[in-house]
Amino acid sequence: MICKKHLYIILIIAVASLFSSCKETDWHENYKVKSKSPFGTFIIYNEFSELFYRYEVTYLKKNVIDYLREDYIKAYDEVNYVCINNNASKINGVGIEEILSLVAQGNDAFFSLNYYNDFLKEALEIDTDNLDLLAYNAPEKLKLLEGDLYLKNSDFADQPYSFDRNLRKNYFTSYNSKNTIVLGTQEIDGKEEPIFLKLYHGKGAIYLHTQPIVFTNYYMLNGKEKYAEDLLSYLPNRETIWDPQIRSSTTSDGPNRSESVFSFFWRNSSLKWFLYVSFFGLILFMIFNARRKQRPIPIILASKNSTVEFTHTISNLYLKNDNHKSLVDKKIQFFLEKVRTKYLIDTNNLNNDFMEKLALKSGNKLRQTKYLINTIIALHKKQECSEEDLIGLHKMIENFLKRK
Repeated sequence: MICKKHLYIILIIAVASLFSSCKETDWHENYKVKSKSPFGTFIIYNEFSELFYRYEVTYLKKNVIDYLREDYIKAYDEVNYVCINNNASKINGVGIEEILSLVAQGNDAFFSLNYYNDFLKEALEIDTDNLDLLAYNAPEKLKLLEGDLYLKNSDFADQPYSFDRNLRKNYFTSYNSKNTIVLGTQEIDGKEEPIFLKLYHGKGAIYLHTQPIVFTNYYMLNGKEKYAEDLLSYLPNRETIWDPQIRSSTTSDGPNRSESVFSFFWRNSSLKWFLYVSFFGLILFMIFNARRKQRPIPIILASKNSTVEFTHTISNLYLKNDNHKSLVDKKIQFFLEKVRTKYLIDTNNLNNDFMEKLALKSGNKLRQTKYLINTIIALHKKQECSEEDLIGLHKMIENFLKRK
């Protein structure tokens, strides 16, 4: 018979195991189809067969280059290629050429990415800008980003789709107007900027989108699925290739070849064992030759830089007193002095003429220059500044000065 003492122990263990089994919510953007976290794509991936009338969805377990060259066989029906991710880092120059060839045959491609690499930008003749790239890079900061999106098709009546977090100011700054039309926009700083494009190529089309966050579980479960459905409604009802970007190509040739140095060895059993034996021999050599064979060289310590220590002491004094406003003012003075000495520009009047000269001489974009100067003006007028204000200003100035 169980006594009261044992009963209490069992109860405590049960409660402890219950709390330990509760996992903290992962708010990072992973875009994985198997992830049920807020910013995974489990729901939209599993709903694809319903959105496209039960057509089959092929999940790529290899790079798109290898799939199109080895496994894809063109039948009577065409397919949709879909890539929803943070970026398409596994697509190189050869990869985008294979996708363009697929589209030219009458297929369609759909990209929804936060970042388009140089291969995609060059091949698709586009360029992008992200005004939040420098200021926000953590889940708690991305939570503050909200905004309205629009679709320009008359069927959607130009109605706004509002999103309450993780919505970056990410848009297309240029595209080839001869073969491209704007299907969707985002309100950024009071102006509608293009975020959804359709590029005609051969017999098919390529759809480009800059807000993959709208396809995540968070918005699918919070009444925002209508926008994702309307975006995908541009794709024809047919089979879909879903590219999760989990593999690099092992067959691409030329300067864009993406296979590793050891790929050839791994594909040959005898060469693979040669590597194993070589590494094992190297480890044995290091073990038996670890003893010194010469007298130890004395360490000569460098002279201490008292100026650096003094600077650290002063900065720590400001931080301990939470005097962020003073540090912000000194950071602004440092930046303006840098502008006067490096770019030879008068900083007495921070007007539009000053911003245009600074953008031209520094090599930065005018929009980013105005964003930095307006931030400096706003922080200078404030009576108090927070730690987030100081960190954000520091990052913006550092990235601005690195441009040239």
